[in-house]
Amino acid sequence: MLLIAGAAWFLHRAALAIRAGTGVVSQTLCAGTFVSGLDPDALYDDALRPDPGQKILAKRLRYVVDRNNREVRTTWAGMFASRSVFRAGFGCTVLRGSQTADGLPKMSAALRREIAEARSRAEGHDSFVAAPQNPKLEAALDQAFAEPAQPPFRRTRAIVILRDGQIIAERYAPRYSVDTPVLGYSLSKSVISALVGILVREGKLSVEQPAPVAAWSDPSDPRHKITINQLLRMSSGLAIEEADNGFDPVSRMLFVEPDMAAFAEHAKLKAAPGSQWEYTSGNTLILSRIVRDAVGGSAEDVVRFAQRELFEPLGMTTATLQFDATGTPVGSTSMLASARDWARFGNLYLNDGVVGGKRILPEGWVTYSAAPTLNTPYGAGFWTNRGAHGDAAERIAAGMPADAFFGSGVLGQRVVVIPSEHLVIVRMGFAHGPGFDIRGLLRLISDTTAALKAPQ
Repeated sequence: MLLIAGAAWFLHRAALAIRAGTGVVSQTLCAGTFVSGLDPDALYDDALRPDPGQKILAKRLRYVVDRNNREVRTTWAGMFASRSVFRAGFGCTVLRGSQTADGLPKMSAALRREIAEARSRAEGHDSFVAAPQNPKLEAALDQAFAEPAQPPFRRTRAIVILRDGQIIAERYAPRYSVDTPVLGYSLSKSVISALVGILVREGKLSVEQPAPVAAWSDPSDPRHKITINQLLRMSSGLAIEEADNGFDPVSRMLFVEPDMAAFAEHAKLKAAPGSQWEYTSGNTLILSRIVRDAVGGSAEDVVRFAQRELFEPLGMTTATLQFDATGTPVGSTSMLASARDWARFGNLYLNDGVVGGKRILPEGWVTYSAAPTLNTPYGAGFWTNRGAHGDAAERIAAGMPADAFFGSGVLGQRVVVIPSEHLVIVRMGFAHGPGFDIRGLLRLISDTTAALKAPQ
């Protein structure tokens, strides 16, 4: 009986992992095809094929890109089907089993007009690539795009460098342009942190308040004490392991569960809130639901709020937030924007949360975001060099200034803010190697700062 029970448990976990695996493929290719306008087969080769888990599934995995219905369907061995459906303005959403797209929210014509009008008002947008005028800066880009003779490869797809808010250098790989929205993966966490900051500025949230989560409303529930600050800083104590291997709770949350925030909210505590740090996208999904509810409760409310309060003031014209089946933004991992727009987002933090003389983030929010949590190199939605952690010390030794902080996503999506150098450096791509080519990023930063200080 024990053997049978053990086998059943293993098969259940394996089935969940395979479902997560097909969900990853459907969602990645749907967003890449219908939001970014990329070739799905090339994107599969870049983003998915080198992944160890996907390699295991590859022989029996099949995906179909349905351009008529604007969806991607994926199966493994003819089973474990997933589909991801595109809806204009809301990106792609993973569906399972009997779920249909009929129940998903659709963007109103009025909001589509609002966004179109806002984008038409945006200034300083052109399709000309800003080639570096500094030969040493050009050499830095050459190095960042260069590929080693053997894998793991860098697969750099876009780099944008801003100094004092102006693009001084950028480069794109074939099939990418200044307007190509690129999936930021966990860069999205930094955007959710910014949206929380805006709500704090408006007096609708406080970082020290208990998180307004209905499932934790009972004061006798130990999770009732979890604050918004602890969710931002990954110190909530919730048991939502993130391992990106298909078997972990976060993989299930992102690619199997229709209500991602509810799944995260029902996790048990493994440590007292505020006592330990553990990076998990579950914290950010809970924050995403809190943001949704604070701005009106629907996906359309979230898009309108983000557009009005963040994207339009910054001049971001390509940003797309994606949502789960309940209308909660998948703020942990699922926003797309062009490399230029990611740089505009970083520039907001370079300018202490102010753009065009208008304060977007609360006074002190940038310092708060970059301040380390406990004894870690993580702040509130950003990784940071500020503090005594060994990882930060290694980055500083490799040329990333001590005051730098950065948003970071899997496969090497990075937005680096360096106040002392007046720089924002964005790197997007598909680096599957150790640290997602963190060494390449550090060399790019070091080469860039050296090039700008060298006599011309």
